[in-house]
Amino acid sequence: MSWVERAGLAALHRLDPETAHGLSIRALRAGLVPLPGPVSTARLRTRIAGLDLPNPLGLAAGYDKNAEAIAPLLRAGFGFVEVGAATPRPQPGNPRPRLFRLSADRAAINRFGFNNDGAETIAARLAARPASGVVGLNLGANKDSTDRAADYAAVLARCGPHVDFATVNVSSPNTEKLRDLQGTEALAALLGGVMETRAALDRPIPVFLKIAPDLTEAELDGIAGVATAAGLDGIIATNTTLSRDGLTDPQRDETGGLSGRPLFERSTRVLARLSALTDGAMPLIGVGGISSAGDAYAKIRAGASAVQLYTALVYEGISVVPRILRGLDALLERDGFARLADAVGTGREDWL
Repeated sequence: MSWVERAGLAALHRLDPETAHGLSIRALRAGLVPLPGPVSTARLRTRIAGLDLPNPLGLAAGYDKNAEAIAPLLRAGFGFVEVGAATPRPQPGNPRPRLFRLSADRAAINRFGFNNDGAETIAARLAARPASGVVGLNLGANKDSTDRAADYAAVLARCGPHVDFATVNVSSPNTEKLRDLQGTEALAALLGGVMETRAALDRPIPVFLKIAPDLTEAELDGIAGVATAAGLDGIIATNTTLSRDGLTDPQRDETGGLSGRPLFERSTRVLARLSALTDGAMPLIGVGGISSAGDAYAKIRAGASAVQLYTALVYEGISVVPRILRGLDALLERDGFARLADAVGTGREDWL
């Protein structure tokens, strides 16, 4: 990390976290953040669900909620970028404060509640995105919706033509009863509508499902079965957790979903379990607590074909992206893997 980036992070950390978040988006759009451009090697290039990625490290949904900074984020070194979540109608989300830095734990708690500009505005921004680069959209439902399953299909119908993949997000803890949609019956019905909408697109795109890290083994088994039966293209494991195990920061009891370093072990165990349940037949994307090359490599060896991060940017800055990728390439070379795909799942048993 350069001294300029270190000073910038220090300044942002003196501000309210949500204000700092907004300023970081503005800085990216204004060209004030040095960006490395694409990062790729023969070892890092990978293919997942028909998508050719220059590298396996993506930006998780939640950072660029409204698709405002796609172009600079693609130049930050990410192999793919996921924006959103988007809901059919704009909504303000939960009252502030709703984002908290747990610096002592290198973590964050958020209770945003799907605040976003709505599918129409986000679709217009996605239509103007760069032609190159892999961009996905996280699909959500309005808090006051009477048919949340229909909301997901509606957002996909409106925004699907402008993205390379979509993610069904039923795992945010910040919209009341949203996680109830992870039950097998409700999930099957929801996914049926989404996949029907996907089939009607002029260019059908991969559809992923993002799940919570707080599921029992029986619930995971049910989700794996429903996802397979629905013909999903992959699962993202995992969203934020409601657990507060091991936290030391004074803000640890704030309501919301926890992300960052404390989520790493819990999310990686869920990832490995899913890998075992699907026997490697369904691509998995690992997310939760990644802040180093070693973290990314552990997720890949646990069963992930690609990974995502978000909270690490709060503490490590945007330079963490090329740093992780250089380190990951070195780890693959050290262990004799000519391709990242050859390493996927090779350490799964360590997490079961």
